[in-house]
Amino acid sequence: MKFSINHPILFVLVGLLVALVLGQSVWFLVKALRRAKAIGMDPKKLRKTMKTAAVFTIAPAVAIVISVIALAKSLGLPLPWLRLSVVGSLSYETIAAENAVSAMGLSLGKIAELNASQYVTVTLVMTISIMMGIWLVPVIGKRLLGGMSSLKNRDEKWADTLQNAMFIGMISAFLGYVFCDFSRLWSPGDYSPTSGLIPVCVLVVAALVMVLCGLLMKKFKWLGDYALPISLVAGMASAIPITAWLS
Repeated sequence: MKFSINHPILFVLVGLLVALVLGQSVWFLVKALRRAKAIGMDPKKLRKTMKTAAVFTIAPAVAIVISVIALAKSLGLPLPWLRLSVVGSLSYETIAAENAVSAMGLSLGKIAELNASQYVTVTLVMTISIMMGIWLVPVIGKRLLGGMSSLKNRDEKWADTLQNAMFIGMISAFLGYVFCDFSRLWSPGDYSPTSGLIPVCVLVVAALVMVLCGLLMKKFKWLGDYALPISLVAGMASAIPITAWLS
């Protein structure tokens, strides 16, 4: 049987896993509703909370769908569908997949279709690496949270500074990936010297759109839940003319 990144068997396997996760969500939802009724919570407030939560899931869902489409060209639909439906994000999955294919002498986005061995390798890199967070939480999560709480009780200002520094450090790791092709400006190769500026320009466009959304949020508060997918779509859309210009 010939391997295909979009083989029906892969859709069935991924569908079963996604259905299992959805089943867990429904189970916890039913348990939560029963508990809420048992402690006498107002049914009207419960219904309002569920409606609000349902509406606000649309925004991140849009970002997820876009991410799946972006990765589907090289990895097929089943793998991005699974990764981004359970544990994953576009920034992580793209970097993990790119690192895996580059180690095999390939380039993400320029692959006709992965063979079975390459597909398994990419899947393992994308899956096992991100599971580290799941394994670490029960091991160090309680101690880490206790340490942060203790620090906040002693010096709240320093605790906030530390948390902000950790967040900026995480963002900086992804920014480094964006700027890593700058060397193309002065190093020869079988590519356009300015092609290394493409991800930087896309980043700038997305950032400007996010800033614009932040300004508009003062008048339209609901925009805050849609700022991320809007900036994401704007950045992806800008990649088309920017690539045509700089390639």
